[in-house]
Amino acid sequence: MKLIVGLGNFGEKYEKTRHNLGFMVLDKFFKDFEKVDKSIWKDNKKFKSDIAKLEWSFGDTQDKHGKRLEKVILAKPKTYVNNSGLAVSLISEYLNIPVSDIWIIHDDIDLPLGGMRIRFGGSAGGHKGIKSIIKSLGTEKFWRFRLGIGSSKKMIDGKWQMKDRDIEDFVLKEFTHGEKGKVGELIKKSPLAIEMGLEEGLDKAMNKFNTR
Repeated sequence: MKLIVGLGNFGEKYEKTRHNLGFMVLDKFFKDFEKVDKSIWKDNKKFKSDIAKLEWSFGDTQDKHGKRLEKVILAKPKTYVNNSGLAVSLISEYLNIPVSDIWIIHDDIDLPLGGMRIRFGGSAGGHKGIKSIIKSLGTEKFWRFRLGIGSSKKMIDGKWQMKDRDIEDFVLKEFTHGEKGKVGELIKKSPLAIEMGLEEGLDKAMNKFNTR
């Protein structure tokens, strides 16, 4: 079983903001790979999330007809980004999902706009949602789909940094008209990366979709 979590803030005021890119991608994945009449999120108060369940036709389990299936739980936490770890830990502990089978889809200010990096483990890199998940799970050994939102950054001492902007203000604003083209392409290709990860493994997805 896989748990795929998109990070974002619930509520209409946040719907199109940069910090909600994880929600946007997970919504697109769900709509692309599930029948329209079934692509409905269910509010799960116990998990403090909107939840959807899929049976993917690739995996380690078999049904009575011999078809290989993988159960996939999709989640959009309702805890707000900075407390995402609460929802992730509630779901993973209740369903007994190994940490290594948790995939987190999130915005990343340290990547150029439109970039993608799939990686396993590592620090939070300043992302408060990832920091919360690491704290709640007690480990950083889970997968991340890092989606680039940085567009006005410069390299200082070998690191990408914001230029004349406040980070919190930046991530809680909507993408500009000039950014929407690259963002649209990222939202289109990210579900394909998730699909390849499920079908062929995340190492292959990394080789194909990771940007330099």
